[in-house]
Amino acid sequence: MTDDNDRSPIVKIQPLGFPWATIDPFLFCVYHDDAYPKGNAQMGPDAPLTGRQIGQDFSRKDGWSMYHGETVPGFPAHPHRGFETVTIVRKGLIDHADSLGAAARFGGGDVQWLTAGKGIVHAEMFPLRDTGAPNPLELFQIWLNLPARNKMAEPHFTMFWSDAIPRFVSDDAKGGRTEVAVIAGRLASAAGAPDAVEALAPPPDSWAAQADADVAIWTVKMTPGARWTLPAATGEGTRRMLYFFKGAVAHIAGERVQGPAAVELRADVAVELAAGAQADSEFLVLQGRPIAEPVVQYGPFVMNTQAEISQTMADYRRTQFGGWPWPGAAPVHGREAARFARHPDGREEAPGA
Repeated sequence: MTDDNDRSPIVKIQPLGFPWATIDPFLFCVYHDDAYPKGNAQMGPDAPLTGRQIGQDFSRKDGWSMYHGETVPGFPAHPHRGFETVTIVRKGLIDHADSLGAAARFGGGDVQWLTAGKGIVHAEMFPLRDTGAPNPLELFQIWLNLPARNKMAEPHFTMFWSDAIPRFVSDDAKGGRTEVAVIAGRLASAAGAPDAVEALAPPPDSWAAQADADVAIWTVKMTPGARWTLPAATGEGTRRMLYFFKGAVAHIAGERVQGPAAVELRADVAVELAAGAQADSEFLVLQGRPIAEPVVQYGPFVMNTQAEISQTMADYRRTQFGGWPWPGAAPVHGREAARFARHPDGREEAPGA
């Protein structure tokens, strides 16, 4: 008989696809890494668009896509109900606009956390502001499910500016460095920090706001050869995915893993990570206690029953989730605008404010 403690911490390894495989309470995770060229006068790419299916371009031709954008790359107005989007922009900018009247420009490590709840329409456009140099864009968008009791919550718009996001840095005995950005959850002191690192407060109706949900969203960057131990989760029944998205090879719990890969881990044990010797290794950690409710999805709507999906579609046809207060489906906020957020109540904020 094998002792439970002798089992490998690795449950499963699979290649990264598009989008990435997720586990409850997460619904979806996509990674965009676009090498956009210099911008033109309309903040679109200063490059020919021939050969692309404009309006539905996921080609990655020349290292980038227009997605659903026609002039500016991105995702023009589209609806959501029943879940949350967490958008982490590591490089470049996103211009946000929504049916609540909120607007934002964010990037460079900023995070937007949007509770769609009972319904919202939003646009996410990628303005290419630099006309003299490339405009690289790198981001994650993560969909976190809402439990049935919160699926019809009021929509809620939250910004986490990069300089306010808690970070943890660990230097190992051989000089390797690991930096963890704690976007959601609590990074336990067992990781080597003198104290636990606590994320900023999530939106009030989020599954992440439940103390026993044990939700964590962390990005991990390790210098070549660095070693760091990912601490065990504290919640009972927590599940954990580790996405190895940058770097050729890493060792996870002593096992050599070729990148890019999605690695499901046992959450109840600590796991040593060792970066490859040739380049930085980067990971995304998504963990949480499953909501464990039925999931019925129809495109951008995620409910618990087919009847609720039918009702959602009827509601959207009737109300457009509040309508669209912008002059076009793909608004951008001007070449000169700095990062900002304007909330539905008119309150404005900016990084460092």
